[in-house]
Amino acid sequence: MAFTDPKENLKELNLNDGMVVADLGAGVGNYTMLASKEVGSGKVYAIDVQNGLLEKLQNDAIQKGISNIEIIWANLEKEAGSKLADNSVDAVIISNILFLIEDKNSFIAEAKRILRTGGEALVVDWSDSFSGLGPQQEHILSEEDAQKLFKDNNFEIKKILFDAGEHHYGFIAKLLG
Repeated sequence: MAFTDPKENLKELNLNDGMVVADLGAGVGNYTMLASKEVGSGKVYAIDVQNGLLEKLQNDAIQKGISNIEIIWANLEKEAGSKLADNSVDAVIISNILFLIEDKNSFIAEAKRILRTGGEALVVDWSDSFSGLGPQQEHILSEEDAQKLFKDNNFEIKKILFDAGEHHYGFIAKLLG
């Protein structure tokens, strides 16, 4: 597999009907749309700072008759930036966003705030710039540094090295009590 496959990556979270998920940095909603099918009667919050992408995602959801997605425009690097309540979600999706985040500790703190104890984060990001295919090298957060960031914020790394594609790394981080 050359690129990361959201459908395969999402399987690592073991989502079930009724769960509440937040897609942090949802973009065009590849993970959001897939998660909405998995949680059924639950809910997926698609959160991003880019209004244009959220509008496209909302239109796609409406056209497909999907009603369990809520669009939230938000700055996830600010305290309570997601606008969600404390301990309100079962899982968060953090895909291809860490390299864009300037204040990574604030971003992880927001994920931690909204996750219920024992909740899990699916983390997928670029492992290299691949000669310009991916983000600029200086913006990439290595897998080791990403795992340390989560560990430093009261997460344990539950599963590592699942096949996130040849240009990405991936792991599941579980929020400790």
